[in-house]
Amino acid sequence: MTEDILTIEEVAKYLRVSERTVYDWAQKGEIPAGKIGTVWRFRKESIERWVSERLSASKKAPQPRPVNAEAVISPERIVFLDSKSKRDALLTLADNLCTAPQIRNHTELKEAILEREALISTAIGFGIAIPHVRLTSVNDIAVSVGLSRVPITDFLPLDDEPVRILIMIAAAYTQHTEYLRTLSFFSAHLKNNKLRNALTSVTSTAEAYRLLTA
Repeated sequence: MTEDILTIEEVAKYLRVSERTVYDWAQKGEIPAGKIGTVWRFRKESIERWVSERLSASKKAPQPRPVNAEAVISPERIVFLDSKSKRDALLTLADNLCTAPQIRNHTELKEAILEREALISTAIGFGIAIPHVRLTSVNDIAVSVGLSRVPITDFLPLDDEPVRILIMIAAAYTQHTEYLRTLSFFSAHLKNNKLRNALTSVTSTAEAYRLLTA
C-alpha cells in the first residue's frame, strides 16, 4: 500500500525535476496531490495518469475557440475597491467571487488566492493584476473584476505601476486549457491603453461591464 503513496522526493525523482518544482506544482494545484498532516503526498496512479495527459496534450490539437467575455463576466461580479493593500483588495474581490455558484469552498478559494500571491506577484504591469487559481472545489471558470479607486502599491509589479485593475480567475482543476485561455484573453485585452483608462474612470459596474464585453 505504501508503494502507491509517493513523497515529494520520490515524485521529483520519477519526473526528473527538482523537489522545489514538485512542491510549487502541489501548492498551485497543478499536480494531483493531497496533504497528510502538513506534508504533501501523491498517489502513484494519479501521477502516472497526469504524466500521460500532459504528454498527450503536447500533441497538436485543434485551434481552441476564443474566449467569449460575456460568458465569463457578469455585472454583479464587478466591484469597486477602496483598499490600499493588496491583501485587503484580494480578500474583498474573493468575497465577491465566492458568490458565484461555481465556487463550492469559500475558505479554500481565499486561502489559495493568498498562497498564490505569496509565491509570486500576479501583477503583470500596466496597472493590472490577475490573481488566479485552479481548484478541485471549483466547478467551472468564474471571474470577478475589481476596479480600485486608489492605487495599490504593494503588488510589486516589474514596471512599478500601482495596480488599479484586478481580474480574479478561478477554474476547475481539470480546466487547464480553458484556464490558460482565460488568463491570456484578459492579459491581452487589458493591454489596450484606451480600455484601461476608461475602466479606471467609470462610475458604475454597468458601464464597466459594457467596456469589458464590447
